[in-house]
Amino acid sequence: MDKRVGVIMVMLITIFLGFGIIIPVLPELIVQSGAERFHLYVMLAVYSATSFFLSPLWGAWSDRIGRRPVLMIGVLGYSLSFLLFGLSGGNLVLMYIARILGGIFSGATTSCAVAYVADITTPENRTKSMGLVGMSIGLGFIFGPAIGGLLSSYHLAVPFYAAAALAFLNFLFAMVILKESLTPDKRQPKEAPRVSRWSAFQGPLAYLFILMFVLTFTLAGLESTLQYFQIDRYEATPQDIGVIFLISGIVGALVQGGFIRRYAKPGKEPLLIRAGLVIQAIGFLLVLLSKDVWTASIYMSVFVIGNSLLRPCVTSLITQTTKAGQGVTNGLSSSMDSLGRIAGPLIAGGLFELQSALPYLIGAVISLGAILLLNVFLAKRRSREAAGM
Repeated sequence: MDKRVGVIMVMLITIFLGFGIIIPVLPELIVQSGAERFHLYVMLAVYSATSFFLSPLWGAWSDRIGRRPVLMIGVLGYSLSFLLFGLSGGNLVLMYIARILGGIFSGATTSCAVAYVADITTPENRTKSMGLVGMSIGLGFIFGPAIGGLLSSYHLAVPFYAAAALAFLNFLFAMVILKESLTPDKRQPKEAPRVSRWSAFQGPLAYLFILMFVLTFTLAGLESTLQYFQIDRYEATPQDIGVIFLISGIVGALVQGGFIRRYAKPGKEPLLIRAGLVIQAIGFLLVLLSKDVWTASIYMSVFVIGNSLLRPCVTSLITQTTKAGQGVTNGLSSSMDSLGRIAGPLIAGGLFELQSALPYLIGAVISLGAILLLNVFLAKRRSREAAGM
């Protein structure tokens, strides 16, 4: 494996740890601050909203000046946002400020990291490399809550200090190891007109971006409500939630780092995406049957197997299909990811307040319905290819 891909993997794991690490800890912090529990959903959403608005700008900027400087700014700023959250002491205003800063700088890192991998890989190797990218993002999503839950047994601030230190060490490591991937001759000139984030949202590609939104929307919705659901089922603790995400995270890593990396071939992505959506839907329904931490871990692992098949394959198809710059394309992809993380907690949280099973039932229906998006993409792509476009 190219060591540059390895550095990018560490960056992405760090960034998405930041999204997940707060999930089992935040309910306790909100209780300590005396605020209502809806702040959990809002705080998760405001982080992603900030990333949504800024990711395409970071991506377009990286098309002009190169990936490396934007990545460095993003990782360092992200470390500082974690430090501030750890120092907030349960102050609601400081927690919101820290999450907004985290969203700003995560947008820089995420959009540029995927574009960096697209820069240094060939079309033949891209699916496998995007499998590693997807594995890294999935590890962050899944192990973030695991780390947050397990470290919170020492102190609620410990997970954030640990994440701040990890991000800063990642910054120092990347400063020494990471080289620029976008040579000056391939960059957009400064006088070139700004390219809208939506320039890549056209033709068959638009359906892949919507699919990217769906897979993140479903995952974020489940993550944001899982702790409250398991508390209702068997009075789960933050440590129990940590165990659930740890076990399912290991399963997800094996799928993305093992199966996808070894067996995914160009052209196989649609088959894997269909399988992933069906398995994810089954996982949603099984979670409703949770009785204790072990059954919840098994059922969550089924969901994660499905979700782990999706991201690398969708990301690979996007990078193969786009006619726009990789920075803008992956900036938009990151924005759709952020939209999913905005809408997922808010909608799933609202549904949960109505009836605790609703987020999971609707999540299963949406997962199966998303197969139609893939079918429409494939049909439109075939039509364009037949027309010689």
